[in-house]
Amino acid sequence: MSLAMRFWTLVVNALCIPMHIIKALGLYEGYKRVFPIFLQRISINYNKKMHDKKAELFRSLSEFAKPGKKLTLLEIGCGTGANFEFYPPGCKVICTDPNPHFKKYLDKSMKQNDHLTYDQFVVASGEDMASVEDESVDVVVCTLVLCSVEDVPQTLREAHRILRQGGAFFFMEHVVADPSTWVHFFQHVLQPAWYYFGDGCEATRATWKYLEEAGFSELKLRHIQAQLMFMINPHIIGYAVK
Repeated sequence: MSLAMRFWTLVVNALCIPMHIIKALGLYEGYKRVFPIFLQRISINYNKKMHDKKAELFRSLSEFAKPGKKLTLLEIGCGTGANFEFYPPGCKVICTDPNPHFKKYLDKSMKQNDHLTYDQFVVASGEDMASVEDESVDVVVCTLVLCSVEDVPQTLREAHRILRQGGAFFFMEHVVADPSTWVHFFQHVLQPAWYYFGDGCEATRATWKYLEEAGFSELKLRHIQAQLMFMINPHIIGYAVK
């Protein structure tokens, strides 16, 4: 299957040559203006199917607030604000995303989730959140983001830096499937096209390995199978404590 996988990956890569050229010419950046429209629709469907998993994951957020204080939370790659409904009342939220075109969708989500306090929206990549102070937040949240950052270890280092001691990094990410499965085969074969559809998303990352090596004092991680499009059914979910 490995030889066949390499062959068909090359075929798909060849079919994507026009997209490679568009990206090389800098024209792909225009997609970032319309990507929020697609992501908003995708996020609504994702939340419906993953509602129980998200609710279960975020139920323990409040445990990481300082005694007598409200929780301070930073979300990496906040997108359209699809996670806001799961955050505890009174929670102070700092939003970051490298795509400034999400702003109007965030404003709508903020109005719909007025149980939260919104601190600021920072246009920044996960790899460089220099405007956020060291050890300044209780929780960092990252869902469906580590698949598209350029440098996963650096993003995790940034999350570790801005977390206070005893704070936690919460995650829910789709990951590469087991090598013995057909999902693994098609993840690799379709990846060249998937990259453009998903604005840099990579379905072939073993993200749990980066989390295991990120230097957190405690890691609670589970592998689950979501009921979504087959390419992104394999998931990891959990949190890591600084």
